[in-house]
Amino acid sequence: MTMLSVRGLSKSFGGLTAVDNVSFDVHEGMIKALIGPNGAGKSTLFNLLTGFECPDAGTVTFLGQPMVALKPFKVVRAGIARTFQNTQVFGEMSVIENVLVGMHTQLATGFAAGALRLPATRKADRMAVERAGRLLRLVGAEEFADAPGADIPHGVRRLVEIARALAAAPKLLLLDEPAAGLNNAETQALAASLRRIQADGTTILIVEHDMGLVMEISDEIVVLDRGRKIAEGSPKLIQKDPAVIEAYLGEEVPDA
Repeated sequence: MTMLSVRGLSKSFGGLTAVDNVSFDVHEGMIKALIGPNGAGKSTLFNLLTGFECPDAGTVTFLGQPMVALKPFKVVRAGIARTFQNTQVFGEMSVIENVLVGMHTQLATGFAAGALRLPATRKADRMAVERAGRLLRLVGAEEFADAPGADIPHGVRRLVEIARALAAAPKLLLLDEPAAGLNNAETQALAASLRRIQADGTTILIVEHDMGLVMEISDEIVVLDRGRKIAEGSPKLIQKDPAVIEAYLGEEVPDA
């Protein structure tokens, strides 16, 4: 089943074309990677998909519904959540509180009920905490639940951000360079986390520069170069594509 359909998407800033007539699909249940050299248009494309930028041309359809020109909060409500390149964990909050922040679109209790601490509100709060704990277990950061956000390692911050995005209950999760700044052990922990998230039923679209991670976890890969799509296919096809090797990889990646 096609979950996300992108057709002819284009975006220019002044005289610079950042995204140039890009089309691809993301099918339910897969991990799809978006790769390319710096300046290829990957982050701009993510911003177009999540309502932070409006395209000059093209369409984005999610589960049959048009998404172009929706505000970011409406994109989240439609079932798409994302992380960003720079970590944005709230240092003064505990890890589990950081995850709870991501549930604001899911909680139905109103201001009056919250102020009066009515039974329905207390039950909703308890269920939210339980769900936040489950998400931390899913990403592999449960041991840090009570730690202040300011005190956790960089790799754990990445996992907490993913858990917070999952707290919005998305059907499609967009990850913008989640392995940036991670060491080998942290990258392997991230890979295991992403496989668990996929197995749990969430589809993933990931922008990433770590080719080892991309080749390990991806079902399909889209390659951008100077705003245009130059290749799409399985990791084995992509790592042998001459245009990809020239534009981005620099050399053929050996089979695992």
